[in-house]
Amino acid sequence: MPDNFLISRRNFMIMPACLAALSACKLGSSSSVLKVAGLTMGTNYSIVAVDHTQALSEEQLRKDIDSALLQVNTQLSNWDPASEISRFNASTSTDSVTVSPALAEVMNAANAVHTASDGQFDVTLGPLIDLWGFGSVGNTAQTPTAEAIETALRASGQSRTLRVSDQSLQKQTPETEIYLSAIGKGYGVDVIARKLESHGIKDFMVEIGGDLYTAGLNPDGTPWQIGIETPDAHDRTMQEVVGLSNLGMATSGDYRNYFEQDGVRYSHIIDAQTGRPITHTTASVTVLTENAMLADAWATAMLVLGKERGLEIANNLDMAVLFIERDSNATHTKFITTPSTRFSDMQA
Repeated sequence: MPDNFLISRRNFMIMPACLAALSACKLGSSSSVLKVAGLTMGTNYSIVAVDHTQALSEEQLRKDIDSALLQVNTQLSNWDPASEISRFNASTSTDSVTVSPALAEVMNAANAVHTASDGQFDVTLGPLIDLWGFGSVGNTAQTPTAEAIETALRASGQSRTLRVSDQSLQKQTPETEIYLSAIGKGYGVDVIARKLESHGIKDFMVEIGGDLYTAGLNPDGTPWQIGIETPDAHDRTMQEVVGLSNLGMATSGDYRNYFEQDGVRYSHIIDAQTGRPITHTTASVTVLTENAMLADAWATAMLVLGKERGLEIANNLDMAVLFIERDSNATHTKFITTPSTRFSDMQA
């Protein structure tokens, strides 16, 4: 599967004005709305941009976006054996390696989130993800042995197996591999946002597989309205709708990728400390932050942490986070939402 990161779950609904056919539609006499959509990273992307000068054609915008996304894939895609990250993974050298500015930016952000999240955001968990059947080999629908989990844990651990410097990476063990599926889509969103800004576009929404960034206002002249999906695979209703402007947003949930065995549900979200799927009741986490890359990484980290510890970290860092939990006391499916202080303030 070339040029892909992963098949992503979508946990939101975009609710701005004028979202019909993917063609430019007029917004008054001096502006137009440009819309571009396509495939990248194993999922869909969509862009809505308000061009107040009408200087940019949809065709030119599409070419720029596709070119930028191709470049991101050549650097960060774990599915492309020729990509920069795949070549790093394939090497068994423990020498320090200078990497591209793009990979350095992503890895420094990943390292910062790893440290701030009690180590629960970890880009080296590939052996555990594969072991539980959620990697490239597909779902095995069976639980691994305790011995196999311990072996995979020893092959993982970002702070122990990998050294990240400003412009370089260094394996601490020859078998260390990096997987960027929990941060790469967000970075791709930010790259496209920068491309739009370089064209002088100030009002836009960029989304890749559920991770997004909005700038300015939507075609109605109001903040972009984004619906957060109820974390139920059989119910596509909206749990919350948030107004978003000049922020990245990502939602991570445990309810689409899982298997059941002997009456126990095993999610694809792996606890980096135990090597096992999460067992708490938090089903979905949405993060609003300065860019989509950090929102992407933190949404995963907060879901692993769960509401109790995650809320504590979110409030300590003044981060806007919305936790959605399953109500374990309810006789039927019911969810409880808990916002961080920053999230409540932003939506007030």
